[in-house]
Amino acid sequence: MVHKIENLELIHLTRKERLMKIAKLIVLLGVMAMTGALFFGFTQGDFFVDGSAVLANPWGIVSMVDLYVGFILFSMWIAFREKHVLQAALWIVLMMVFGFLTGALYVLIHLIVSKGDWTKFFMGARQ
Repeated sequence: MVHKIENLELIHLTRKERLMKIAKLIVLLGVMAMTGALFFGFTQGDFFVDGSAVLANPWGIVSMVDLYVGFILFSMWIAFREKHVLQAALWIVLMMVFGFLTGALYVLIHLIVSKGDWTKFFMGARQ
């Protein structure tokens, strides 16, 4: 049994490499969950009716403020790490419109592009 476990790919990776693979898997699952949730919402709900109901509830307002504060904080990271202002602006607009589906795609793309380099992933053009 021990011999079979040693042959698993994750065993032979460094800690940083394992974390990168795990991060990619978590983000990919997030992208899939967000895509499914958005599809469900748009096909089964009424955006304006349901949105009005959310905004009529005090906790709905709290949730929206919390969500958009998160969008803004995440967008600050995008603006920091992107080299080109227009590229950063596009990602930020998409973030405000499509939410964390955009954020998850952004993270997945940059986990892949960074090729295992966490500094490159977090710092982008600023490294």
